[in-house]
Amino acid sequence: MSDIFCKEKRSSVMKAVKSRNTKTTELRMITIFKELHIIGWRRTYPLIGKPDFVFPKKKVVVFVDGCFWHGHDCRNVTPKENSEFWDRKRDYNKKHDKDITYYLTNKGWKVIRIWECELKNKNREKLIDKIKELI
Repeated sequence: MSDIFCKEKRSSVMKAVKSRNTKTTELRMITIFKELHIIGWRRTYPLIGKPDFVFPKKKVVVFVDGCFWHGHDCRNVTPKENSEFWDRKRDYNKKHDKDITYYLTNKGWKVIRIWECELKNKNREKLIDKIKELI
């Protein structure tokens, strides 16, 4: 399927994608933390890799990764236009994620990575169990 936007419009749309306070990831995670009465998390904590949530006292960091941007296998979709760029972008993101996890783990942090698709209602119970176990 070809893109419905011209190249300039698609570029404009993609630039508008926010990396903070995204409804499908971070804001849903905040809702879950509140529902489970999980406290002690911080946002914008000065730590390499810019984790979405940090529990400083427990030395736990949580990354909530978008499936498309971080190459999760639930979304094996690459846009036909500029596919090489998107493949490189996601490969870079996956390597970066791995490097950051390695670095933080070696510094004594427990790293939790949650996929965007795990936040959907059908996966919610599994996610809640995962969070309770790890935090």
